[in-house]
Amino acid sequence: MLLVAAGLALAIGTIVGIFGGGGSILMVPLLLYVVHLEPRTAIATSQVVLSVTSLVALIAHAVSGRVVWSVGVVFGGAGMLGAFLGGLVAHFIPSRVLLIGFALLMLASSLAMFRHRSARAVGVSSLKQSAALRCVLLGLCTGLIAGLLGAGGGFLIVPALSLFAGLAIENAIATSLLVISLQSIAGAAGHLSSSSISWSLTATIAAAMSMGSIAGSLLARRVPGEKLRQLFAGLILLVALFMLLRNW
Repeated sequence: MLLVAAGLALAIGTIVGIFGGGGSILMVPLLLYVVHLEPRTAIATSQVVLSVTSLVALIAHAVSGRVVWSVGVVFGGAGMLGAFLGGLVAHFIPSRVLLIGFALLMLASSLAMFRHRSARAVGVSSLKQSAALRCVLLGLCTGLIAGLLGAGGGFLIVPALSLFAGLAIENAIATSLLVISLQSIAGAAGHLSSSSISWSLTATIAAAMSMGSIAGSLLARRVPGEKLRQLFAGLILLVALFMLLRNW
């Protein structure tokens, strides 16, 4: 079972490297339905795995110059606070409610991505006060939701960076990895205050997923931005429908 989980984690890591997200929306079902972890343990484990994997994938995107650091640091810093609070609050909410909420947010995010065309990239020097305030508010909201639902938040962060922060999809994907790594660290801290995980299982999955993320980051350079947006939205839609059918 561990070998199967590691193989699937390798594939999920590739998706994270390509799309800058999607790891949590696939990792949580993997831990629930393949590894058969209890929901709260699966959510906490996914946060730890994502914090490692997103950092590894970020390096490859940073080398290619796609990361908008000013946006990522402001958005991610606010997201860390939201994710930590969300991780604490999640302990008091029924698991089934968390999973249904997880799926509904994925569905809404997918539909928004299908309808929206990519914006032009925002330069590092163009993060003015109004844009910074918007990034703080978006970071707090997505961080809270991500920490609450056990997701790194790529399925929310990439659309938020593209729809509201004005980044082109390729820049939003790369920058989201910085935000996800920060939020996942904070979210994991919140979840681990009330949940325990298997560190050997977590390390195995994180290693496999990290290797996949490197390959995915290299592949992302060859895929046009508009195609990336459509593929990312389609991936989210499929997993959202699966989880709704499974938990409704």
